[in-house]
Amino acid sequence: MHHPGPPRFVSVGDRVELAPRDPDPAATYAWRVERAPPGAEATVDDRPVQWFRPDVPGRYVLALSAPDGVHRQTVRCFDAGSSGDGERDRDAGASGGVLDVAGDDGGTSGYGHDAAGASGGGEHGDGHGRPRIRLDGRVTDDAVVIEADARPHPGDDAPPSSLDVTFAFDDRDDLRAADTSVAGHRLRVPRERLPERARIHAVAVSPERYSVPDAVEIVRDGAGGVAVRRPYDPPAWATDAVYYEVYLRTFAPEAEHGGTFRALADRLDHLDSLGVDVLWLTPVLAADHAPHGYNITDFFSLAADLGDRADYRRLVEAAHERGMRVLFDLVLNHSARAHPYFRDAYRNPASDYRDWYEWQPSGEPGTYFDWEHIANFDFETLDVRRHLLDAVDAWAPLVDGFRCDMAWAVPDGFWREVHDRVKARDADFLLLDETIPYIPEFQAGLFDVHFDSTTYAALRSVGTGWAPAEALLDAVAERADVGFPDHARFLLYAENHDETRYLVECGRPAALAAAGALCTLPGAPLVYAGQELGQLGRRDALVWAAADDALADHYRRLLALRRAMPALAADAALERIDYAVREGEPERVVAYGRVNRDGDGDGAGAGDGSSGPSGDDPGDASAAVVVCNFAEGSATVDLGVSAGTRDAATGESVAADGGVRVDSVAVLPAPPAAFDDGA
Repeated sequence: MHHPGPPRFVSVGDRVELAPRDPDPAATYAWRVERAPPGAEATVDDRPVQWFRPDVPGRYVLALSAPDGVHRQTVRCFDAGSSGDGERDRDAGASGGVLDVAGDDGGTSGYGHDAAGASGGGEHGDGHGRPRIRLDGRVTDDAVVIEADARPHPGDDAPPSSLDVTFAFDDRDDLRAADTSVAGHRLRVPRERLPERARIHAVAVSPERYSVPDAVEIVRDGAGGVAVRRPYDPPAWATDAVYYEVYLRTFAPEAEHGGTFRALADRLDHLDSLGVDVLWLTPVLAADHAPHGYNITDFFSLAADLGDRADYRRLVEAAHERGMRVLFDLVLNHSARAHPYFRDAYRNPASDYRDWYEWQPSGEPGTYFDWEHIANFDFETLDVRRHLLDAVDAWAPLVDGFRCDMAWAVPDGFWREVHDRVKARDADFLLLDETIPYIPEFQAGLFDVHFDSTTYAALRSVGTGWAPAEALLDAVAERADVGFPDHARFLLYAENHDETRYLVECGRPAALAAAGALCTLPGAPLVYAGQELGQLGRRDALVWAAADDALADHYRRLLALRRAMPALAADAALERIDYAVREGEPERVVAYGRVNRDGDGDGAGAGDGSSGPSGDDPGDASAAVVVCNFAEGSATVDLGVSAGTRDAATGESVAADGGVRVDSVAVLPAPPAAFDDGA
């Protein structure tokens, strides 16, 4: 089906990518403006993939004539002054935003928001940041009821009841506004009005701003049953997983040419002992001379120096046997200049591949950051989209997810298509974006888990002493400040193959504390190959014989505790607490609470915190206080809440005169009531 996808939402002057899905490069596609607001002059041309720029607020309908019929793409446009950030422009980083308005044809009304630039429409200094929304559904005997949990921006004192909620329906489905009823934050669909499939979108609306959209999907089964799903949620296995990045060509230095996959399989027991759940492998495809592998020369062949397809399959199977998932590093923005298609196109206007690439006026290819060995694809060319979608289809069945390289540099509409394509085959397939800085709209039907580059930057600043340790809490709060909904999920990291080793830049005391932060802040921790071993070189061959066993054990304890303790779950609340550093460096210490009010643990009672009130292991606690000390030497910290004094990670008492004494990190079970307002 060539339907271009769900409705799009923009501001006046923003661009909207129009493109058929699952394209046939040999077919004919034609766009026309079927409907536009009064006074609009925005037009389309005869290209199958193009950018449409609405010029007045209102509702536009673009009709796509395709080999399988006519499909309609609704574009909702609002005054640029009333919104946040709109459809991203790869060339110029355009910003803006949109509202969705009622049409006179009975269409839905409301606000919408499409993928944005780095600012994400967050706090503007006037206290009017973006609200947030979550949709959930329940099935009754005679209807499906969709409930919207709308919440104001964290800096807004207005109650949730002050927000409007606007529901919208997917253009691809047969559900219409006349089939439903809306009362406040609730939408009802009678069962007899339900089509086979209905996707419902919604935003929360304040007087100044509106949220990133959320969505639910209502589906019928063959037996007459009805189910409600949340298509923007990540797979359950991904939210609380421990991720590990393997830089392939240095992880197993003993590997001979063609033996890397086999050598890596032999090293999986180490990762298993560390508690790793997900392996992110740097690119495995044929590439140029650069050992990182991101300059692809063939999107359908494995790199010969790593091994063959059978070796790759055995590696994935070996990981699965240990309960680990495997992520394929998906590179879609560019090819290597050594790619045969680029070589044919370079300085050859007659090449069949000339329009596969972006070109500068100088005749050189488009690229980023003056990178010399890559060339950006031109996504307005159907052959490019077809080629890359075929690559997605080729590799997705072999792995459990994609880590999406340079996600910010690929058109949003293409990522939406990739999302829908892989999820249709396997709803538990993971899409992890590399987007620096993160983009809130990437939560809405593009990616499942997001690189938390903001917390990464805070960890570096804290580790070097440029920022106080409490900056970590501000970094986590930034997620909601810029517009991410509460259900968004993040990948926490202190280093990766692009960064100097944290140990080198910040020193060992800070590295020990950073490990504690990675394992106790909301999100899923990432360990980069060798991080747990004390490796100093960023991409050097791992020196397994010189591993820092004490550091590795530190990671093992913390990762095991994070897995076991409900208080440290990804969705457990982060609570700020009052505390005082009696001895040590106050700016280098941070303490905070984690509370899982849905957890099964009892928390800690009075006394030394060696068990909960019922005598359970402290690792079962549903609430805890975490103290991280980034300075050399110990710090004595007086906590402002009731908590135990036995570190759940080590089992050792940290009790001291005036509070608790912490060398690097301590996790202290606490009663959940300690974090209640007024406790």
